[in-house]
Amino acid sequence: MTGTLASPRFRLLPVSLRTANAFLQEHPRHHRPVPGAQFALAVGREDDPDGRIVGVAIVGRPVARHLDDGTTLEVTRLCTDGTVNTCSKLYAAACRAAGWRLVGLRGGGNWNHPGRPRRETPEALRGPKWLWEAR
Repeated sequence: MTGTLASPRFRLLPVSLRTANAFLQEHPRHHRPVPGAQFALAVGREDDPDGRIVGVAIVGRPVARHLDDGTTLEVTRLCTDGTVNTCSKLYAAACRAAGWRLVGLRGGGNWNHPGRPRRETPEALRGPKWLWEAR
């Protein structure tokens, strides 16, 4: 193949939690809608005249109680339609919007444990998780 493939250009959109949750329900993978959030972001392709959303990020308080210190935020949901580089654009926008900085990595692994039975975590989701902190 000759030449290089250009990544799509995106436009960022602030969206309501209702709109973000609707996108989650239209693109089912393993996410359920969330009841609350601090803010939600979406991206659309600049070359799409219909303004179609190709991904959303929902940012809220941490799910883990011990991390909910009043200043920590977490990307609780991120969902795309598969458009290349959408996840990166959403994570970067969420970090900028919240004034976050990377403070470390956390373990990852399987959520299913004998003392807390859960569905098996898909292999692709078992890697280390990034821990960000608001400035």
